[in-house]
Amino acid sequence: MNLVLDTVAGLFAGVLLLRFWIQIVRVRPPQQVAQFTFQLSDWIVKPMRKFIPGTGGFDWASLIGAYLIALVCSVIKVWLTLDALPPTLFILAVFILLQWIIYGFTALLILEVIFSWVNPQAPLAPFVQALNAPLLRPIRQIVPLLGGLDISPMVLFILLQVASKLVAYLSVMVGMALL
Repeated sequence: MNLVLDTVAGLFAGVLLLRFWIQIVRVRPPQQVAQFTFQLSDWIVKPMRKFIPGTGGFDWASLIGAYLIALVCSVIKVWLTLDALPPTLFILAVFILLQWIIYGFTALLILEVIFSWVNPQAPLAPFVQALNAPLLRPIRQIVPLLGGLDISPMVLFILLQVASKLVAYLSVMVGMALL
């Protein structure tokens, strides 16, 4: 049950987070990606925009929608195991959301690496590069090219893995405080 719940909630929250990140980076997605993203998430984002308007170029309704998905996921998981809802559930939902964000950035990074090796001229390659640019730019300023090879994606991948382990550890610590 947990696997199905995590998969469905993670994929749906991932679409909401992609929608949020697209607007932060201000990149125009390919039509198929935009159509998929907006059609899958409009049912939750549009009603929320009546109460949570986008300010400062941020689509807060998408981010809060992803948090609500994480909250519902954590409520169901905890309720199935403990038969009670502890007050720290809101914090656990934040950790779940952070983990999904890290997974999303990792997937985007892997896609960019695959495109650079297989087909740099692929139609989605510029879109994925634009989504990764804000994460890779600071690393590229610090880490030099090694023999003409850009290792900044590898450095970012390692940093994302460390962040993932840290979030998982903190999540377990908060989860242990529940008991």
